[in-house]
Amino acid sequence: MRKFVSLVTLAVGLASPPALAESIARIWNEQNLAAIRIDFPDPPVHARNLFHHSVAIYDAWAAYDATAIGYMHRETATAADVEAARHEAISYAAYRVLAHRYQNSASAATTLAALAQQMSDLGYPTGVTTTVGTTPAAVGNRVAATVLGFTVGDGSNEAGGYADATYAAVNDPLILLLEAEPMSDVNHWQPLAFDTALTQNGLVADQVQTFLGSAWGETRPFALHLEPGESVFLDPGVPPQLGGAEDAAFKENNLAVLRFSRSLDPDEASVIDVSAGSVGNNPLGTNDGTGHALNPVTAAGYTANPVNAADYGRVLAEFWADGPDSETPPGHWNSIANEVAEHPSFSRQIGGVGPVVDELEWDAKVYFVLNGALHDAAIAAWDCKRAYDYVRPISSIRELCRRGQSSDPGGASYDPDGMPLEAGLVELITTASVQSGERHEELATHVGEMAVYCWGGEPTDPETEYTGNRWILGVDWLPYQRDTFVTPAFAGYVSGHSCFSRAAAEVLTAMTGSAYFPGGLASVTVPAGDLEFELGPSADVTLQWATYYDAADEAGISRLYGGIHVAPDDGPGRIMGSRCGQDAWQLASQYFDGSILDSRLPLSVGPMSGSGMMVQWEQHRGLYYKLQSSPDLESWGDLTSFTQAESDRAEYENPPAGEFFFRVVSSGQP
Repeated sequence: MRKFVSLVTLAVGLASPPALAESIARIWNEQNLAAIRIDFPDPPVHARNLFHHSVAIYDAWAAYDATAIGYMHRETATAADVEAARHEAISYAAYRVLAHRYQNSASAATTLAALAQQMSDLGYPTGVTTTVGTTPAAVGNRVAATVLGFTVGDGSNEAGGYADATYAAVNDPLILLLEAEPMSDVNHWQPLAFDTALTQNGLVADQVQTFLGSAWGETRPFALHLEPGESVFLDPGVPPQLGGAEDAAFKENNLAVLRFSRSLDPDEASVIDVSAGSVGNNPLGTNDGTGHALNPVTAAGYTANPVNAADYGRVLAEFWADGPDSETPPGHWNSIANEVAEHPSFSRQIGGVGPVVDELEWDAKVYFVLNGALHDAAIAAWDCKRAYDYVRPISSIRELCRRGQSSDPGGASYDPDGMPLEAGLVELITTASVQSGERHEELATHVGEMAVYCWGGEPTDPETEYTGNRWILGVDWLPYQRDTFVTPAFAGYVSGHSCFSRAAAEVLTAMTGSAYFPGGLASVTVPAGDLEFELGPSADVTLQWATYYDAADEAGISRLYGGIHVAPDDGPGRIMGSRCGQDAWQLASQYFDGSILDSRLPLSVGPMSGSGMMVQWEQHRGLYYKLQSSPDLESWGDLTSFTQAESDRAEYENPPAGEFFFRVVSSGQP
């Protein structure tokens, strides 16, 4: 999709809001987004970078605050001009983290030059690298050193380029230019093999896909943690399996994707109302909502927004695919958060209550909690992707069609594991149906095979042509994507878009104190002819959302229009994202008000061999801790110090006699 001047318009019947002076946190967030847009689009990696960069910004800000507690680095800094000191400390912290993380990126030279230029424009020499002393530059450099040191061993294998040698695909690659070979297991992910492969932002990709982020569940999260007995974060359970208890659901889910594909022909589509009064307000994990009766800000109903249904579906598939400007879904939600804060009626009140804070405090806090939630969403979603290794529609639809039809046991080409028949969507090619003037005439050499009626693939000239629906062989079906991309290089279940988007929606709802966008409505208009995959839309299409949840749900369902996911990838992904967002907000709030230092972590005490004793505690809160103990409740003595990255237990060979008390508290500086 062509680039937009503004991502969203937050509307209350007003003109576009005037540009505001950007905080130093916003300036560096925009630099991070710019770096993402020209890097290889790897959503988990970029979610991690956004989070750790946000931690650097927040911790540098918190160093000069009397109440807030830093997440990875904590110190009390003072300055005669706190505003200027924060500006400088944040810049050094943010610059150092970004320069480190993007030094090996796809466009490293461009990004590093832009980062250095930003420092120059701000008047801060990049050669000031000291971590000693009380200057703001030293504070910022110390923050960056802590963040980078704390996270280098977080399980992501950053040093190894995030590679994972433990994963091997069950299925051989699907060679897109050749006739498909039978899959070893249709319930599992299949890599794709291209003649030419490009990412959605135009970078050259590997011709044979490798599962990106297959070990991401091992990465240290923010608020996410495993409950006792769990092995998969927020485990949604096994998705429908062909040949399993939900065999019928598996087939129906693939039929549903074909119906979405069939809905993308503007010449056959009806006009539908996609206003906030008709679409959205869904119960969590569903698409059952019927919109909102009233705008709570204006107390009026939402105006009808009629659009061609095919234009709507195509716009959704492209707008939400990788972010309008290729910033990946985590970056997209950062952009949305930035737009929200620019609305003229927006009030920067943390949680929607209390005093109005300045732009810098708002930005530092919203990036911290938002990107903490998105980081957790990546870990949860990709942990699930690895655990269930679930097939994508590009493979399952082709494989079911290759096997035959499963509706008529007495008919031709029957296979119980084939694709169900549905008139006008999935049909068996017969001698009669290929006669001159009949619907399968162009498939005359394929009698006995399966045909599907849906979007026919990328046109020869996407600038001037659109494909529309046609009868094609089921084994040739393609999702509504570019031929050089087709489907992302990782398993389907669950949808990263769904998980990321709901997590972000929960955070923005909690941070602002309202589920509704400022003014009760947000929108973006895609002009006629602005699509990239093919010519379209046929007329301007305006996407509208009353709430952050509505926007998140639309991001989720967009992947079904695009042929990237089946429905079970979407709904459970939203539910998991909801937990990620809510838990991140709950935890981050304790850093904002300092109450994290009062947290009591669950402890367990058990015997070791001989007379020894072992104390264990949970280690998912993210603080540096110190274990303290005492034979009475009045005098606590420090027995050992450690960082969360190193230990979650203490062992004593000869503990004191009598009662023994323990607590785990923050140790302040690591």
